[in-house]
Amino acid sequence: MGSYPTYRDKSLGIAYLLWLSLGWLGVHHFYLGKVGRGVGYLLTFAWFTIGWWVDLFTLPAQVKRINFERRAGVR
Repeated sequence: MGSYPTYRDKSLGIAYLLWLSLGWLGVHHFYLGKVGRGVGYLLTFAWFTIGWWVDLFTLPAQVKRINFERRAGVR
């Protein structure tokens, strides 16, 4: 009998808290498991905050997609 890994969903509240406090460093992307994007933010300071503002509106969809992919076993 194989055991399947169980994952807790990523929290939108925590993602927004990280976005608000350290978003220009990409910390919220590291939290969501998007390391490449997090490194990009870290190196460019969120493209001089343009990416930071875009994430304000797209973060709910990002969290929803990450949670769906984790449940489906894609991530």
